[in-house]
Parts: sequence; structure tokens; C-alpha cells
Amino acid sequence: MHISSLPNGFLIGTLGKSAYEFADFLKKAGQSYWQILPISPTSYGDSPYQSFSIYAGNPYFIDAQLLEKDGLLRKSEYAPLNSKGDGEDVDFELLYKTVFKVFRKAYRRFTPEDDYKEFEEKNTWLDEYALFMALKDAHNGKAWEKWEKPLRAFDKAAIKDAEEKYRDDIGFYKFLQYEFYRQWGKLKEYVNSLGIKMIGDIPIYVAYDSADVWVHPEYFQLDENKVPTDVAGCPPDVFAAKGQLWGNPLYRWDIMKKENYKWWTDRIKAASEIYDVVRIDHFRGFESYYAIPYGREDAVIGEWRKGPGTELFREVKKQLGKTEIIAEDLGFLTPKVKRMLKASGYPGMKVLEFMYDENYGSDYLPHNFKNTNSVCYTGTHDNETLVGWVNSLSRKEARFFREYLNVSRNKDIAWAMIRLAWSSVSDTAIAQMQDFLELGSNARMNIPSTLGGNWQWRAKSGVFTDELAQRILNITKMYNRLGDKQED
Repeated sequence: MHISSLPNGFLIGTLGKSAYEFADFLKKAGQSYWQILPISPTSYGDSPYQSFSIYAGNPYFIDAQLLEKDGLLRKSEYAPLNSKGDGEDVDFELLYKTVFKVFRKAYRRFTPEDDYKEFEEKNTWLDEYALFMALKDAHNGKAWEKWEKPLRAFDKAAIKDAEEKYRDDIGFYKFLQYEFYRQWGKLKEYVNSLGIKMIGDIPIYVAYDSADVWVHPEYFQLDENKVPTDVAGCPPDVFAAKGQLWGNPLYRWDIMKKENYKWWTDRIKAASEIYDVVRIDHFRGFESYYAIPYGREDAVIGEWRKGPGTELFREVKKQLGKTEIIAEDLGFLTPKVKRMLKASGYPGMKVLEFMYDENYGSDYLPHNFKNTNSVCYTGTHDNETLVGWVNSLSRKEARFFREYLNVSRNKDIAWAMIRLAWSSVSDTAIAQMQDFLELGSNARMNIPSTLGGNWQWRAKSGVFTDELAQRILNITKMYNRLGDKQED
């Protein structure tokens, strides 16, 4: 469950009281992990997989009550952040128009001290990100590609002038990052004190409209005007007739290789400090990636190109030592991709919503799991909730799952799937909070290749009951998955 989905009296879930209460709920339920989506600032489309920075935290998650406690806000000043109703979907447009005005008032009262200066010095990305955001504000939110040419080209004189002109705005965005990471650090420390690890997510690609691409175009497949030559996506398949056009710029792996993949090792190092375990999205894209000519309206035309493969992960291990990583190895998996996963040593993912196979031969059927080094998911943020998924099954498919799960009614399939994940040989089993709550399609987090209406689900207050915690604890005990026993 993502931070944004936490229930509280605000427009979005935050790093405040409800996050600590949810951690307490997980402890009562005997859980060892809390997995979230990327915590980066969201941009157009509200997707946490399209962010203004791979390093920055999302200011929306800063808790106003904690700022009040620190003397930076008055209760009346953050009243505009109050939600209209319990469990109301996140309204990102309203958030965008409201939250920064409120936090500006906190910034006016903020006095930097030694820990702030340490934060500035440690996070070398901070200056460029804060300048990027200040310039976006100065250009009414327009993408950097639409700024005047000297700024677009990161001309030194133009940058120096901008740093002076927008000094206050730059300071504001630095303040937001300081407050975000201060609140995040305290929450993570509390979660860890309960014996629970945080699993975070990093997208394989970065957004074109990001400080990362603006400042370091040499790492991306761009022309001399910093316009992409090809972009990322997936080819057509049974799920998407025209494929998936993500539009992210692709990497210059040749340049990265010459620098011993420092850009990637720095990124994974930072993520490993923020989270306890890092899930790397679209893992198969490191073996080979699908390149779509820039300007296309879909992903029908494209080609597969060779990625860095195992070499990158050898370098990660060499530079960083042991890091806890989960490989999102879904999609079209060739023998080469499987060999890369095995060589990396990372656990891959087994998603039970994908296990339908009349001949019972699917790799996603638990009786076919080859080893314990995997993470069994009932579904992911890109899938239907279990209840919504069950309701979409054909009669033939529903009969298959009833028989496989040994249940007599379709309505029993959802919880039976959770039990199946917990009973699998996978070292770790994870389910969406929506599935424990038995919610339908209206609680789905994301429909891939669609814009609008995604990433908005929020839990209602009072749903994380002792009864639910006990039910989860019971199956966790039954299948010997209590955290202390896992660590033994």
C-alpha cells in the first residue's frame, strides 16, 4: 500500500499519524514488510513512475500536523488541505493548486540549522533539482524543453543568473526536500523498530521532463537539440493490441559503461539508503529493451536493442556490496532474461493473477515454482484487485480457479489466493491492502497505458481493524511466515 492511500483527514496520505498507525497494524498482523510505490514527486499523469527527479521525495506526503508541531504552521493555515470526505480518492489537481501555497507559509517561518546544512551537503542532487522546480514555476509548469534556449541547454551564464534570480524559490524547494526526508526518516526508523522492512520501488526509466535528463543529457538517447531519438515502451501483446508507449528517453548504455555504470550504482545506493529492500521495475529491460521512434502515437513500430545485461549488476555488487533487491521480471521473458536474473541472484516475482493455464504448466502456478528465491504476489499495482479480477473471469476461468483453490464459490477465490501465496515456497509473499479488504475494481491503483483516474485509491478510516489483523496473523502463523522465524 502506497503512502498516498493512507487514511487521514487530508487530501492525500502523508507521513504523519496514520502512517505510524498502519505500521502498528502490520505489527499486529505479524508482517515483516511494507511495500510502497516510488516516493518521487509526481508529474503529468500523477504517476509515481514519471517523476521530476529520481532522488527527490514527494512534497505531497509531508504531514502538515508535524509541521504544526514544529511551530512552522498554524492549524487554520493548513485547513485547505483537509479532505472533503473519508476515503475520498486523491484529487491531484486540487493538491497541486493547494499544497505549495500552504507549505510556503511554513517556509517563511523556517530557520536552517546544522542538520539542514548537513542535508544540503550530503544530497548533491539537491541544488539542480531545486533550480529545476523553481524554473518550472517561473515558466508556469512548462516542461524544460519549452524554456528559452540558454536555460534549455543548461548554459552556465544563464544558470548562474537563474540561481540568483530565483534564490528564494530554490530555497523553498530545498526546504520541502529537507522536511520530506526528515519525516520519512523518522517513520522508517519507527517501522524498522517494529521488525518491519520497507520495500521501495525504482522505475527503470526516468521522465523526459526531469532534472535528471535536463542536467545530464549525455546519458540519454537524445539528438543535438536534446530531443529524444527513440523512446521506451513495450511491443503489442494480448493485453495491449498497440503495445505500450511510455515515452521515456532511453539510456546511452555505451556512455554509462565507460563510467563503470556510476549513474546506476549511485541511484541504487541512494535507494538502498531510503528503503530496506529495492524493487527494480521492468528488470527485463536491462537484458534488451524495446525502442520506439520518437513521435509515434503507439508502440506498434519498434525494435529490440541490447542492454547492459549481467555486467551492470556485477558492477553494482562490486561497488555496493550486498544490497537487497527484488527484480520485477514480468513480461516477455527470453532464456537470456532468465539467465540474467539467475546470475544476479535477485529474487524474481511470481504473480498469481497470471497463473491460468488449462494444462497446469504455467510458471505462475505455485506447484511449478522452481526455487524459494522469489516473491509471490497475488497481484500488483498494475493489476485488478482480486475481487475485481474474479468478477472479470470467464466461466471457464472461474471454474479452473475454484478447482485449483478447492473452493466452491467465486466469492471465496480472493482470500483463497492470499492463502495460496502465503503457502507457496517463495521466501516472501505479498498482497495488496485492497485485497485483504476485499475491495472491487473501484479500488484498483492503475490501469497501464491509460491517463487519468489512476493512483487515486485511498483506504477509509477504521478499516485496519484488530479482527483483520488477527485474520492475517492466523494465515501468517499457519504457513510459518512470522518475521522472527524467517530471519532464523
